[in-house]
Amino acid sequence: MKTLNYSILFSVAMLVCGNSSIDKSVKPGSSSPAITSYAETLPLNTIKLPPGFKIEVYAEVEDARSMSLSPSGVVYVGNKDQDKVYAIKDSDGDFKADKKWVVASGLNMPNGVAFNGGDLFIAEVSRISKVPGVESNLDNPPALVTVIDDYPKETHHGWKYIAFGPDGKLYVPVGAPCNICESKEDIFASITRLNRDGSGREIFAKGVRNSVGFTWHPDSKQMWFTDNGRDRLGDDVPSCELNVASKPGMHFGYPYCHEGSIKDPEFGDKRPCSEFAAPADKLGPHVAPLGLKFYGGSLFPASYKNQLFVAEHGSWNRSKKSGYNVSLVKVSGGKVTSHELFASGWMNESTQKVWGRPVDVLILKDGSMLVSDDQAGVIYRISYKG
Repeated sequence: MKTLNYSILFSVAMLVCGNSSIDKSVKPGSSSPAITSYAETLPLNTIKLPPGFKIEVYAEVEDARSMSLSPSGVVYVGNKDQDKVYAIKDSDGDFKADKKWVVASGLNMPNGVAFNGGDLFIAEVSRISKVPGVESNLDNPPALVTVIDDYPKETHHGWKYIAFGPDGKLYVPVGAPCNICESKEDIFASITRLNRDGSGREIFAKGVRNSVGFTWHPDSKQMWFTDNGRDRLGDDVPSCELNVASKPGMHFGYPYCHEGSIKDPEFGDKRPCSEFAAPADKLGPHVAPLGLKFYGGSLFPASYKNQLFVAEHGSWNRSKKSGYNVSLVKVSGGKVTSHELFASGWMNESTQKVWGRPVDVLILKDGSMLVSDDQAGVIYRISYKG
């Protein structure tokens, strides 16, 4: 495959993928090919992986963001800059999706999706809803049923990642409505949780500026989550965080303390860093970590078992760009021992041109890993053959 000129590729991606204007005419139940000739234009040969690993396009999905997998193998995909939620499926077993449906449209930043008990839960800015019995009605999905609709309406950090925890509750983050501020409403800069029917909402974690990804350790069942650090303190501070919420009620520092030790210049005098939970790992300044998953499959080498993959969306205002990778965080005994690059190459280091931005990761039943990319408008499948 030939490497294309990055400026040409970027223009093509903007035209074909999720950065084009929203088409409100596409209704739920509409289907389309999951892969077209567009996938062949992507310079996958620039992606660097450890020996034995391979990356391919699994599906094309506009503005592909958070993902959720059903027991039957259907992958549900939300987006932030468009208004739709998609379902994609590899029905012929060739490790590439061949079917794609729109299951909901006309939504407000439907970033978060979570499949549970036959229903698909969707997170918009202020509302959680569900598509009941979605799996058996992909060609004619029923109307959305509202679960809860009183989350804040602020769109600054308003898009949401959602997932069901080991306790059966639905976890929903609420980002800070600003870069840095001390909100009077406790629900901001938090991670909430509620029952499946929308009742019993409570704040699970505080001091979380903007988490767009969390998962649970397969053994301890503790929540691990990413948090995007504040802007406008310079290129090199603060670091984005990987945190562990070992119990309800923990406070992770925002807006008073960043990366566990940096006092905020505006609010830091009010509460010392010693009051807050320090991060499990510092992922780097402005790398924008989003989705993450512990590897529980058997396809990858045994050394990857129960290790953590983190999608780094990449910086937006750093003078020298950072992120645009998938990192591997090594964990032992519930502690981070190191982190390193696993997949890189969506950014040309010498030119600083970017053609893709990883958002979320998902482990399939066969042990391969999906990575969503909202800029290129695709979902990749990373596999291992040794």
